[in-house]
Amino acid sequence: MNISEYKYKIDTHCHTKPVSPCGEILPEELIKDYKETGADAVVITNHFFRSILPPTKEEAVKYWLSDFYKTLDAGEKYGIKVLLGMEIRFPENVNDYLIYGIDEEFVKKAYDYVDTDLETFYKTLKNDKNVILQAHPFRNNMELADPNYLDGIEVFNMHPGHNSRVALAYRYAQKHEDFIITAGTDFHHKGHQGMGFLLAKTLPSDSFSFAEILKSKDYLMLLGGCIVIPYSPEKKIWQY
Repeated sequence: MNISEYKYKIDTHCHTKPVSPCGEILPEELIKDYKETGADAVVITNHFFRSILPPTKEEAVKYWLSDFYKTLDAGEKYGIKVLLGMEIRFPENVNDYLIYGIDEEFVKKAYDYVDTDLETFYKTLKNDKNVILQAHPFRNNMELADPNYLDGIEVFNMHPGHNSRVALAYRYAQKHEDFIITAGTDFHHKGHQGMGFLLAKTLPSDSFSFAEILKSKDYLMLLGGCIVIPYSPEKKIWQY
């Protein structure tokens, strides 16, 4: 393995305000902060659940996408690729799910299922272009989702304000060798930007090509400046 081939730094998990109410960073501020980290791309995964969305579908989709488009404009200005993702939650519990390989049409469809559950959502909207992962599954109050309705999990969530129990997450992932595993900063607040990067050989052009990178399992991770190799050369999760 030639580590130098994995030269593109992508943060898979970023939030902006006001669309993610827990976020403290405006879209252009996020891009400026990430420019300083040497990031090549960021995925905007703002929260998507009923209580934070406007009351009508048209309003909700327009509002939810507004921060993404503002970040996209800022990214073009500062030379950072901005990709669309989603962190969705259903009424059945407080679990969060990260989705990649999506576009505006997917967002419209997702709105129609935001009041259902993971099983219904996965069976209806899972396709060969997207990837659906459970975010930080070992954090307080999370429940392990049925792996039949997941493509993988976020193992290395680097948010400093939460205990995501990444060792437990990685051990759990080892039991599911077909799982995709990811790392991300879960960026909300100034000061911890770029703590969890995915390192890729190519720079994705959009959310769909990023999902293809995840499905290939041909990437590394950069956690607080330390390189992690998540998969063996056979594209299986390392076993110990």
